Amino acid sequence: MLGLPSVVSLQRLSFVLGLCLMAALAGAQPASSAARALPENARATNYGAGWECKPGYQRSGATGCAAVVVPKNAYATNDTYGRGWDCVRGHRLVDGACVAVDVPGNAFLTAAGDAWECERGYRQTGKTCVAITIPRNGFLTDVVYGSGWSCDRGYQARDGACQAIKVPKNGYLTSDSYGARWTCARGYRESGDDCVSVVVPANAHIDYSGNTWECNKPYRRQEGACMVPKP
Repeated sequence: MLGLPSVVSLQRLSFVLGLCLMAALAGAQPASSAARALPENARATNYGAGWECKPGYQRSGATGCAAVVVPKNAYATNDTYGRGWDCVRGHRLVDGACVAVDVPGNAFLTAAGDAWECERGYRQTGKTCVAITIPRNGFLTDVVYGSGWSCDRGYQARDGACQAIKVPKNGYLTSDSYGARWTCARGYRESGDDCVSVVVPANAHIDYSGNTWECNKPYRRQEGACMVPKP
């Protein structure tokens, strides 16, 4: 003879049936609510209970999705913000339209594709690229501003030309891009356009720069001489 189910078993069965019913209702209700809440040309998001416009559409106001109008020479980006489109390469945005970039001779489109730059050896003058004139004893540089050229070693730019640097006796060329571009050898100092000997007094020696002197220890410099400091 089968025994009757206990009170505890009946309570468990009732609890399980209740959970199943709640799950069924939960699965049906949000779907119908979401369907009613979605505006035309929109889709439910993967998070929360919100929605977003389908590709090719953008929010219009708070409750609608309007089609993105892509102008000529542009393409849709499917962004949910901004214009929703960009100009194709070789065109740039002007007053809401995509206008072709007019690339002059001896120029090329930039990596972004919405502007141009002059080729090496040319400089921009207005809307054209003009060849850079390189003087004798000069060479083309990679700098896009300034003259676009520099002088060979041993020459310096002056009045659009490269003039030879006059290096005095006991001097040598340097790599400085300013000044005389030469310096005096160790033991000599600059005096105008010449290099003259550094006169070293007693108890002194040529310093680290090589162009002046300093006193030996414990002597101190006093009026062009090296003297023992008074106690």
